[in-house]
Amino acid sequence: MEFTIGGRLEVRITPADVGKRVSVRRRTDGGGTGAEFTDVVGVLTSWNNGVLSITRKSGESVHIVESSVVAGKVVPAAPARRRGPAASFGELASVTARAWQPVESEALGDWRLRAAGGFTRRANSALPLGDPGLPVGEALGRVRDWYEERGLPAYVQTATGAEGTQELLCAELERHGWRREVSAEVRIAALAPVGDLEADVRAVRLTREPDAAWLARYQRFSTPGPHVLRVLGSGPSVWFATVPGATGGADADPDAPPAAIGRCVVDGRWAGFMAVEVAPEQRRRGLGTTVMAALARRALDEGASAAWLQVEEDNEGARALYDGMGFAAHHRYHHYRSA
Repeated sequence: MEFTIGGRLEVRITPADVGKRVSVRRRTDGGGTGAEFTDVVGVLTSWNNGVLSITRKSGESVHIVESSVVAGKVVPAAPARRRGPAASFGELASVTARAWQPVESEALGDWRLRAAGGFTRRANSALPLGDPGLPVGEALGRVRDWYEERGLPAYVQTATGAEGTQELLCAELERHGWRREVSAEVRIAALAPVGDLEADVRAVRLTREPDAAWLARYQRFSTPGPHVLRVLGSGPSVWFATVPGATGGADADPDAPPAAIGRCVVDGRWAGFMAVEVAPEQRRRGLGTTVMAALARRALDEGASAAWLQVEEDNEGARALYDGMGFAAHHRYHHYRSA
């Protein structure tokens, strides 16, 4: 990252650049005899009382004492993706929300308050996709009250790392005492290569609703009730995949728990993949790939051409699987919980 003009380091940012993507070089105390420097790239979310706050694409907030800054400049947004479908944050945010809908929702300006009896954070968090129509502090108070009335913890779902994401809101949440609990990547890819994966999809049974066997394998199905089925069944065109039996073969015991499951929601050009799970004793046999390929082929039949999924950043096994299928990170989303 080049910071110099005529060989001299220069600070070319000011508090007026709050909200822009910047690159900052700061002096650090490395404990040695010479000066040491580190670079930070992200959105400048505040510059108050001699401290700069920068939110990286990962959602991490970095606070830098102004006196330690030796160089800085505004930088362009991250370069456009070179593979896979083109997609804006706004489009993906709407598509992913439609694939996992709550039982109850209410508008707060352009924010959407969502509840589903506590089943998953996605269905029980505020989704801020614009102006709440109130100052942020007041809006967050309304969010807290709404979830308290339902006996639920208050969460806000935000995003970072792409053009148009919500680094400024993340910083506001932290200033109001909200804390990030979990983060995940939203990944996208072309759909056809997923459908072309080498897999024996004849072993996969596709249905419009999850049966008892599918639910028995689904690890999040710990609080059975109609609200769970409503969330799982929500979306424009929903498909459930099951690889039956303990062996995953055609002659498997139909009463045995499934070897693998998955869920796909087709929404226009997009196919979203969720709940892809393989029995622990059946892993490394390609069953996850088989489920993905079968669902992708059905989505292609319905006219979809692009794929998305969400994967938590510490799920190394899933990340490796999706890397091999051509999925790459588009942005990250986070759930902030009220203190």
